Amino acid sequence: MAAIVLIGAQWGDEGKGKATDLLGEKLQWVVRYQGGNNAGHTVVLPNGETFALHLIPSGILTPGVNNVIGNGVVVDPGVLLTELSGLEDRDVDTTGLMISADAHLLMPYHVAIDKVTERFLGNKKIGTTGRGIGPCYQDKIARVGVRAADVLDEKIFAQKVEAALELKNQILVKIYNRRALEPAQVVDEVLTQAEGFKHRIANTQPLLNEALERGETVLLEGSQGTLLDVDHGTYPYVTSSNPTAGGAAVGSGIGPNKITTVLGILKAYTTRVGSGPFPTELFDEWGEYLAKTGGEVGVTTGRARRCGWFDAVIARYATRINGITDYFLTKLDVLSSLDRVPICVAYEVDGERVDEMPMTQTGFHHAKPVYEYMPGWWEDISQCKTFDDLPKTAQDYVLRLEELSGAHISCIGVGPGRDQTIVRRAII
Repeated sequence: MAAIVLIGAQWGDEGKGKATDLLGEKLQWVVRYQGGNNAGHTVVLPNGETFALHLIPSGILTPGVNNVIGNGVVVDPGVLLTELSGLEDRDVDTTGLMISADAHLLMPYHVAIDKVTERFLGNKKIGTTGRGIGPCYQDKIARVGVRAADVLDEKIFAQKVEAALELKNQILVKIYNRRALEPAQVVDEVLTQAEGFKHRIANTQPLLNEALERGETVLLEGSQGTLLDVDHGTYPYVTSSNPTAGGAAVGSGIGPNKITTVLGILKAYTTRVGSGPFPTELFDEWGEYLAKTGGEVGVTTGRARRCGWFDAVIARYATRINGITDYFLTKLDVLSSLDRVPICVAYEVDGERVDEMPMTQTGFHHAKPVYEYMPGWWEDISQCKTFDDLPKTAQDYVLRLEELSGAHISCIGVGPGRDQTIVRRAII
């Protein structure tokens, strides 16, 4: 029995899809446990084919794996159908995909409110993707949300939409001067979409627990990253759910005592999309170098990622918050051809050295990186198969990150392909 959590250890976009794909042949189940279509995973197959996934778990690309969109996810029906159609058009078998009956549906009014709210906030905006994720989670917590199972009873579904729009339309019309949404139109639109996925709705919690009891391996796949967690991230510039490892149990219905491994994904440098503090962010030619060489554009949003050097302070924080047992270090190849490679080992806040995440939002905004420098390497490492194949200075860099982060770096990505991974220690 093995339940493995896969979690981004920075601000997301670390390469979680590559890690899932690497483990795929050893998995029987892959579960997406939180978030919505505000995040994406890119997977590059051995034949060079590239897939961008937004709602559907990365295990969909591995034949024989059962895939679950868990109860902690918010599901946009239109996006789901588009993604399914795109995969099927490329001959990907999607018959093994299930949707938890308890997953909440993202409705048209969630998108409308998200967009007008961000515009209203102006330069104080959070930097959301505008896809309605936050408003959908707000309804979930307020107990006025619509769940996947509701589309199986059209009367209940219509009642819930009508009740929700009584307030939503007041907000749209009287606060934001926008047109009201017609309840019947929303109901018809979503129920029509539901015809394409309602056969996938299932009571997934017992299925997953029974799979574990049979000795099967379940991967719990998070989206975004640790520093975007609504509780443990750089609040308020965070997502609306809990991508940290604790959220995996809640968002899947698997007990925390069944989680045996927490695999954190670290990029060999740091990136961030959206607003919020970023101590190691670079505004010079090195920031441009990392962005260009690393292809740093958001899979879902298309937004350019902000880039900076590796931040060991947030890596240590992620190790502790998630209980990380192993790390997968991605994009080490991007750092080839540097004379020296900086590592942020601490911050300076108001003239004092700080080795841990500052407690206050103000402290983190004012944090300045304290760097140490490692010798770089010029060799092309993209074809390296073992740790010993790496240049000595690249090995030293990895070992230093391991020491600073507080968990073993078990896998190293040296390129985007499935076969461009060095395995130092098997995860499964």
